[in-house]
Amino acid sequence: MPGVKQPLTRAELTDVVGRALGSAADLRGVRELTEGTFNAAYALTLSDGRELVLKVAPPPGTPLLGYEQHLLATEAACLRTFTERTSAPVPALVAAGLSAQGREYLLTSLLPGGSWHAQAAAMDDRQRRSLRRQVGRHVAALHTVTGDGPFGYPGRPGLSAPTWTDAYQRIIDALLVDAGRFCVDLPLPAAEVRQRLHRAADAALGVVTTPVLVHFDLWDGNVLVDLQRPEPVVTGFIDHERAFWGDPAADLASLALLRDIADDPDFLTGYAEAGGRVVLDCATRHRLHLYRAHLALLMTVETVPRGTTTPADAAWNRRVAGWLVQELDALDRG
Repeated sequence: MPGVKQPLTRAELTDVVGRALGSAADLRGVRELTEGTFNAAYALTLSDGRELVLKVAPPPGTPLLGYEQHLLATEAACLRTFTERTSAPVPALVAAGLSAQGREYLLTSLLPGGSWHAQAAAMDDRQRRSLRRQVGRHVAALHTVTGDGPFGYPGRPGLSAPTWTDAYQRIIDALLVDAGRFCVDLPLPAAEVRQRLHRAADAALGVVTTPVLVHFDLWDGNVLVDLQRPEPVVTGFIDHERAFWGDPAADLASLALLRDIADDPDFLTGYAEAGGRVVLDCATRHRLHLYRAHLALLMTVETVPRGTTTPADAAWNRRVAGWLVQELDALDRG
């Protein structure tokens, strides 16, 4: 099936910019940002010199995963919260709302630099180690944001609960419902995946009692770095729309995608320097297997609605599916 991402026509783009900035906004330049597979995204240049990023969600009625409802409203709330309560580098929220077609939009500042993913080959080892230490410090700042409400996805009662165990299990159940709805070929029967993850969550997640705002998508594509300065610098974290209230250790899954965060001492050093606490004992490692399984399941299920099931995607999809099985097996051994 085709992906959910739907670019805007020039008329739609002009309408959204006018709604966000007023009719006097003078749009001088537009560049489509093509890396993402969910939102349409554009880098905008205004006549007053401002450089902004516009993200627009798929139209109403587009088949989405259960947790993907109102993602840009979630991101807007996260940006407000992180800006008000932390020193972490995130885009400044400019505007958020609905287009004439009922599509959610988000307008933010454009951060300097480019993604770590796109520039990784240009980094030497010294730069990489310095940047990972910076990432650790900034993630520790993100993790100072705590809440007193339910765990789970904000504003979505069906994916929230008073305890982290219950919220995690609801999130997993929703992904497995989505797998059936989109006829996703899972590497194991859905009932088996559910049983194994529920059993492990019951045993491991009760120790998490304070909701922390977790980004959950901090892979290298969402970490921006500037390599042109005398010393390279992390300029920001983007794409906060998948954030939820949960265990801060959950962020370690995407920060070490298909890897083990224990193999990233520079990140862990920076995280500790900024006050972050992570002890990689048996209990924490067990929770990390749960979060890596969650992320692997999500990445497997989303392949069908995103349209990333072509032969060119097959090797990566097999690797992610294998990651899910690997993490489930590790939980059983735990």
